[in-house]
Amino acid sequence: GKYIQAFPEYGPERMGAPVFAFNRIADKPIHQHCGIKNPRIVVVLDPTLMDTVDVTEGLPADGVVLVNTQKTAAEIKKQLGLTTQEVYVVDASKIAKEILKRDIPNTPMLGALIKVSKLLEFEPMLKSVHDRLQKKFPTRPDVVEGNIEAIKRAYEEAKA
Repeated sequence: GKYIQAFPEYGPERMGAPVFAFNRIADKPIHQHCGIKNPRIVVVLDPTLMDTVDVTEGLPADGVVLVNTQKTAAEIKKQLGLTTQEVYVVDASKIAKEILKRDIPNTPMLGALIKVSKLLEFEPMLKSVHDRLQKKFPTRPDVVEGNIEAIKRAYEEAKA
């Protein structure tokens, strides 16, 4: 029941440079295709970027930051110099390594994002991801179930 747009923005560098990904979720069709200058939610997959990139640029006072980290939300809030914004953390890398056997935090971060954003209902989203993964990996039920387990665990472990 939602419209979704997602696209990356690469810098002039090639490999190793930060990648910004812009995502929009709306109830109506999305007609604009440009970067987002004032994000309501910022998701940080690689916490080392917080030392070199202002990940909170344009974030409003009521914005939300979700970080893949071992640190507490209070530590991240202090590190980023935030006062009014909500900060959530989850160790998505640990979850990915334990369940998927690879440090690919993207999938677990989806579960955490659903929890903190409240933009989508969890169970219907989980079913949609499950169905898509089954189509992509029809002979790999282990991949499908591993990703679903990682999403669920990050959803449960994300905290402010």
